[in-house]
Amino acid sequence: MPSSPANSDLPVQAEAPAGADLLDALQHQVAVFARRAEQTRLGGVGQARNSMDRAAYLLLNRLDLEGPMGVKALAEGMGIDSSTVTRQVAPLVDGGLVKRTSHPEDGRAVVLALSPRGLARLEEVRSSRRELMARVTEGWSEDERESFTGLLTRFNLSLSELMAAVAEAGPAS
Repeated sequence: MPSSPANSDLPVQAEAPAGADLLDALQHQVAVFARRAEQTRLGGVGQARNSMDRAAYLLLNRLDLEGPMGVKALAEGMGIDSSTVTRQVAPLVDGGLVKRTSHPEDGRAVVLALSPRGLARLEEVRSSRRELMARVTEGWSEDERESFTGLLTRFNLSLSELMAAVAEAGPAS
């Protein structure tokens, strides 16, 4: 398929292929998206650009949206291992973005909570990323933005469900 020199990963034609060709085009566009996302880290614009890695953003965002929780609950909610959360949260605690507190009902258990500094930093990054998304989709209608967001959400949920099923099934024999 011919492509533009400035965007060699993007097809010139917007014509949708069918069948296996469509799935090939989809996997290619997902790969291009992953590369572009990694190149920019979807970091946003301005001073906050590229200043928070994906893991930190996702952890802080979940703590903001769902409130304080233990490592196990955080890991389960994110679909990752508890040891990974522990490793990823350590620099956030050291940086004062997350605080460890005692569980309100079980003083022996520890919960992680977003600190005021963490919330301020998260808001700064969100604002920067929001501006980036506005720029990237500048020529899009509100319906196109909603449609893309809905489809991307659905794609991510399907991918999460598939990965959970694969993990549950265990290693192939």
